[in-house]
Amino acid sequence: MMGARGGAALAFALAALAGAAEAQDGGRVLTADEFAAATEGRTLRFDRYGEPFGAEQYRSENRVTWAFRDGSCEQGIWFENVRGEICFVYEADPVPQCWHFLRMPSGEFHARVVGEDPAADLVSDGRDGPPLDCPLPGPGV
Repeated sequence: MMGARGGAALAFALAALAGAAEAQDGGRVLTADEFAAATEGRTLRFDRYGEPFGAEQYRSENRVTWAFRDGSCEQGIWFENVRGEICFVYEADPVPQCWHFLRMPSGEFHARVVGEDPAADLVSDGRDGPPLDCPLPGPGV
């Protein structure tokens, strides 16, 4: 969901192959279907350590646009890997970045890079923001 710059993108706790699982911190890990239903057609803003971090716009066919704080943008796609993780590939970096997406008891939406400490989560209040001011890919992209 986010570009490679800054070493971060969206992330979340390990999803069980049989469905949603409970994370140790009380968050419920979303399945790929739940993630798609929660994000498609929306733009979410994310904070890290209480500071603005970036935003991601989710479009049809698992296409995404990540906007960095400096205003630069990257186009990408997301997919579910065999372990049930949500992975993103962006135009500037072909290496998948895999995350766990969690719905917390507070209603917040957390993204956690697989294997990272929960303190480094990207956090969104889940409110839909305005579309990003980023150019979309041209025809055939």
